[in-house]
Amino acid sequence: MLDRTANPRPLELNASVRNAGIDVIRVAMTMLVILHHTAISYGGSGGWFWRQEPNASNFLLVMFNAINQSYFMSVFFLLAGYYTPLSYERKGPVRFISDRLLRLGLPLLAFFFVLYPLTIAIARIGEGTPFGQQWWALIMAGDFGPGPLWFALALLIFAACYVLVKLAKHQDQPAYSLEGLPLWATIALTGVAIGLTSFVVRLWIPVGEEVLWLQLAYFPCYIFFFTVGCVAAKSKLLERITFRDALPWIAASIIVILTLPLMVSLRGLQGFDGGWTINALFYALWDPFVAFGVILGLFAAARKWWAKPISVTVALGRYAFGAFILHPPVVVAFSILTANWPVAPLAKFAIVGCAACIGSFAASGAIRIVPGVKRVI
Repeated sequence: MLDRTANPRPLELNASVRNAGIDVIRVAMTMLVILHHTAISYGGSGGWFWRQEPNASNFLLVMFNAINQSYFMSVFFLLAGYYTPLSYERKGPVRFISDRLLRLGLPLLAFFFVLYPLTIAIARIGEGTPFGQQWWALIMAGDFGPGPLWFALALLIFAACYVLVKLAKHQDQPAYSLEGLPLWATIALTGVAIGLTSFVVRLWIPVGEEVLWLQLAYFPCYIFFFTVGCVAAKSKLLERITFRDALPWIAASIIVILTLPLMVSLRGLQGFDGGWTINALFYALWDPFVAFGVILGLFAAARKWWAKPISVTVALGRYAFGAFILHPPVVVAFSILTANWPVAPLAKFAIVGCAACIGSFAASGAIRIVPGVKRVI
């Protein structure tokens, strides 16, 4: 663990210096999002635009989705929080919010009104209606939604809350800074608190139900990690995590992950989404304890192995957000193209998932050629 008795001098964040390791994490998490949604098409669990196999019909893909869900979006919220204080201090509240509206609001609107009906139209190819006509009919019918860009909507809300908190604080009051990892007992109790909060939230809003397109069942984790990112920014804590810090939690996460198939074999797949059930309590507590080890492991790996810039990952890092935005129609298009292949679901998941990752990043690179797009993504 990091020495909590020491008081290292806070390192000032430098906007001109990108952390290569964090870029690798962003690229990897973006690819994982693409693979996660591809898995749903072939028997994983969750909501998606198109399926070839029934929901939760492939146990390996269900496990893949469950493990991903425990941490991958939390990583995105952690990183968003990590870069929020710097952006706010450089720009001030008005420019900060204006920038968030540009970089998050415009992609959200583009997906909501254009890409969402486009993706559904692609999914309905083969039903007899010409693609263009189908797309236009969906637009005219008001069949809109944020899709995966619910993340941008959530970040806009979090950014607004951050500004309100900063404006409400007394100017002489110093900002809290997380200088090192807390004691293991503190982290463990925090995990229990997050899990119990999630359990309570899921009594009213189970996993899978949305409020304004947001699955609030997962938001205790998201709020926690965004907040941690904010308070860890000044000391650059995420860039100082070592494997010595992470290994106990990596080991704990592996053990916790292995308890999920055991729980499913003993109690079945029902009742994990929420309610007064043992399965719901187990799953609510399971999420943060998986997330802690995986996330600490990712940042330890970034520090040890990925600290030096690599041209490929630097380039992919520039295209990552665009790939995140554009991947739904790409995934669905590749899924439709391969629908009649006589290939097992797991093999098709691997083939389509790899093609969709390449296609999504390529589409992001292509759209950035359009004047003005680089300012947004």
